[in-house]
Amino acid sequence: MQASTRAWWGLAVLLLPALLTSMDLSILFVAGPTLAEELAPTSSQWLWMMDIYGFVMAGLLVTMGGLGDLIGRRRLLLAGALLFGAASALTAWANTPEMLILARALLGIGGATLAPSTLSLIRGMFTDEAKRRTAVGAWTVAFTGGSVAGPIVGGVLLEHFWWGSIFLINIPVMAVLLVAAPFLIEESRNPERAAFDLPGAAASLVAVLALVFTMKQVAEHGPDRTAALAALLGLAAGTAFVIRQRRAAYPLIDLGLFRRPAFSAAVGANTVAALAAAGLGVLAFTFMQSVHGLTPLEAALHALPTFAGTFAGALLATVLGATRLPPAALIASGLLVAATGFASIATLDAGTGVWAFVGAYTLLTFGIGAIGTTANSLILTTAPPERAGVAAGVSETSNELGAALGIAVLGTIANAAYHSDMAANAPAGTEPSAMDTVAGAAAAAEQMPADAAAHLLAVAAAAYTEGTTTAALLSATTIALVTIPITLALRTRTRTRTRT
Repeated sequence: MQASTRAWWGLAVLLLPALLTSMDLSILFVAGPTLAEELAPTSSQWLWMMDIYGFVMAGLLVTMGGLGDLIGRRRLLLAGALLFGAASALTAWANTPEMLILARALLGIGGATLAPSTLSLIRGMFTDEAKRRTAVGAWTVAFTGGSVAGPIVGGVLLEHFWWGSIFLINIPVMAVLLVAAPFLIEESRNPERAAFDLPGAAASLVAVLALVFTMKQVAEHGPDRTAALAALLGLAAGTAFVIRQRRAAYPLIDLGLFRRPAFSAAVGANTVAALAAAGLGVLAFTFMQSVHGLTPLEAALHALPTFAGTFAGALLATVLGATRLPPAALIASGLLVAATGFASIATLDAGTGVWAFVGAYTLLTFGIGAIGTTANSLILTTAPPERAGVAAGVSETSNELGAALGIAVLGTIANAAYHSDMAANAPAGTEPSAMDTVAGAAAAAEQMPADAAAHLLAVAAAAYTEGTTTAALLSATTIALVTIPITLALRTRTRTRTRT
């Protein structure tokens, strides 16, 4: 299928689920306090409400990519749209924490069918490399930008409607997809695939979910017995998955892809970009609201420049890529820009204006946009055409795992720094809830005399700023370090292509 007008309209339709699946990862960042008030969950239930969607998506993306190769990627896309729409309605009208958690899990299953289908269909629609790069760049803006737009959209809706509205907006978009896709998008599948690797699918799901659960457990309770057992289960399932993929007649993943340095490096860069975006995203809105006193809507509006940063980074990478600037240079530059953004955040304190934070955050998203566009395009072009669905699944899994790791790791670092700073500076007799979270400090301050409340809030704001800047500094250092091996791996690809 040539890159005709129909293909570009088809791309526009495919960008809708790419936007929504990533937006639903982050839309609860700004709605979390409202949900805590309306549904009264326990702290554990609140965490599951926030992250079960991403966990389920991460565990199923590779599986769904393989299933799309077998039954048809457009067919899987349409089935996923039906499930995503139905789960959105169930989520919107959930009236208990348990129901919301279940609905969000179903939403994750629907998202896992949509995400790899969109990216693999794009490869079949655009056979010209330059046009495919442009299409993948647009997809990256939609997917990466969706995670940035989630809190913005959520803040606007919460200002005017009840919290369920943040999920109901998915339904008309899915309706458009169901109506338009059969006319604008051709079916594609792997003609050589004759079976579905169910044991491999089960092993991959258990491995991913056990890994993410381990991170979550360590973040909440430290390295206890439950975390150790989950880690062992994940390791065993991961080992079983690798063995199965080597022996299966129709494996979910061609492990030979990971022997290609460019593929592995692109997946690694994608993971780092997602980690940075989600990890800072979960901290940013609390930082702007609790430290700088913004309302949810004001915080959402202040975050608008970050979306522009993502778009600008992706656009520049697309333009420079078309001029034959090698992927190694583009990804390395994006990583260093992201590291610079984190380093800039690390220099802030509680007295610094909010726009300084927004400026550094925007610089970070500029780098993420450049990384995502280049890495996703490289993942698709490195994989054989008949494995497009699996390659897309690997790409999306790196996104979701990176996001989950970012929330867990950066959140844990920030919380540890907050606890340490509060222990050193909070007034004697401060409520344990205030020592635990900045939201707890705000609640405790409401029960105190004005002077004491102001002092506690100032200490808590400084402590949360310390947590955020500590997480940013460690992130900047880590990204700078991983830039070296990723760049070397990509340069190996460039030298190989030059010789051939």
